Amino acid sequence: MSKYAKVAAALQSEIEQGTYEPGDKLPITPDLCKLYGVSNTTIKKALDELEQLGLIARRRGSGIYVKSASSLLKGQQGSSATSGQMTGLTAEFARTKTTVTSDVHEFTIVHPSQEVADSLDMSTQEFVYYICRTRLTEGKPRNVEYTYMPISLIPGLVEEHVRGSIYHYIEDELGLKIGSAHRVLRAVLPTEDEVAWLKVESGAPLFEVRQVAYLDDGVPFEYSTVHHTSDYEFYVVSTH
Repeated sequence: MSKYAKVAAALQSEIEQGTYEPGDKLPITPDLCKLYGVSNTTIKKALDELEQLGLIARRRGSGIYVKSASSLLKGQQGSSATSGQMTGLTAEFARTKTTVTSDVHEFTIVHPSQEVADSLDMSTQEFVYYICRTRLTEGKPRNVEYTYMPISLIPGLVEEHVRGSIYHYIEDELGLKIGSAHRVLRAVLPTEDEVAWLKVESGAPLFEVRQVAYLDDGVPFEYSTVHHTSDYEFYVVSTH
């Protein structure tokens, strides 16, 4: 195993064991060099590896922080993936000029559960938007989304945005830049509501994507669970 891989494995172990908790700032590079007895280049490669795994995020002018996605992944079965390209369904089908619409089943303001709060680096006493909607292309149901977003971070969200592209609102109107996401993938069976919303058989498998999404500065802005119909092709794209 190379030196940088050993350092990356050691840091990952400390993150998973709670030595560095979600939101903690890692030591600066010179301190890490002294701690592990390696060069700046080795530390940089090790940190690049952890960033690619979705465990840390670099914040300009501030430092390197542990992401909260690790808490989402602990004890979960399935595959994980870090995407460096976040688009959303509207942008995904824009190239083919396919019409994307939404059936909004619920759009409310709630206190997050402990799991959601931990993943979004917030308190259960704060407020989040809760959005449940079915996404359709040319009138055909594609998935059901269950989404939580902090009101303090994404202000002014209204049903008009929820019926369209929330990501467009975040980037084009709020001027924020969406960065990456950490995902857990697995197969699930539909609920009674999903059978009706997606027009599928009760025993038909759905493709679940549970994710924590981050802005480009590493701040989490979305906790979501999306259930896709079985004909959906999911791609993971990494820019690392």
